[in-house]
Amino acid sequence: MEGIHVSEANLVVYVHPSKHNKIHQAILRNLSSLLFQFNETFEGIVLAYDFNILDNYSKVLPGIFPYLGVKLKANLLVFSPKQDMLIEGKVVKITPESIHVIVLGFSSAIIAFEDIRKEFKYETRKGEELFVSRLNKRHVIKVGTMIRFLVKSFDEAVLHFSGSLMPDNTGSIRWLDRSSEDSVQTDSAKRRKERVGEMGMSDSMVGTEGASSLNNNHVRKSKKHKISQDH
Repeated sequence: MEGIHVSEANLVVYVHPSKHNKIHQAILRNLSSLLFQFNETFEGIVLAYDFNILDNYSKVLPGIFPYLGVKLKANLLVFSPKQDMLIEGKVVKITPESIHVIVLGFSSAIIAFEDIRKEFKYETRKGEELFVSRLNKRHVIKVGTMIRFLVKSFDEAVLHFSGSLMPDNTGSIRWLDRSSEDSVQTDSAKRRKERVGEMGMSDSMVGTEGASSLNNNHVRKSKKHKISQDH
């Protein structure tokens, strides 16, 4: 999925002196507070992290309430969604007017009816609401379907997406991947067939050339034989 990357950062974590004998736990608590929130410093949402303490001794910072400054080198998994990116999510609700999605288990998205391409038609089957492709009935979007959609906008404050299914490369991920595999296999089979055809033509030409050569030799021999008889 687009927008996910690892960011390397040199950090200083401030630990209360009362936690001087539990530095590791204090660091974990501090870094955990960064998770699943938009962070302007990293220009995205921190999803996970790991870290190494750069030195074994923390530095006492001067002040009325001196804290311990611990230097870290951290690797942060960051999700930085941008407009026109393709991202993925799980459908949690469908109505005639919209498709509701959860992205990465914590962020919500909505795809309004006007942002769903005309290929899809709203239907109900046995009380289940879904969108079905008019081009292929097996391309179905329903609750539980993992879909790929285009980002129209992203609200950083509430971590909410507005999405679109207008591009042809959006929809059910399972269907899109299967369709892509079928296309690759079809192209491969077509190329194999073309190569076999070319080989057949080549063999045919060799056979024709060989026959032509034999006939020419036969004609030359016949002429030579006739000339020797005349003499």
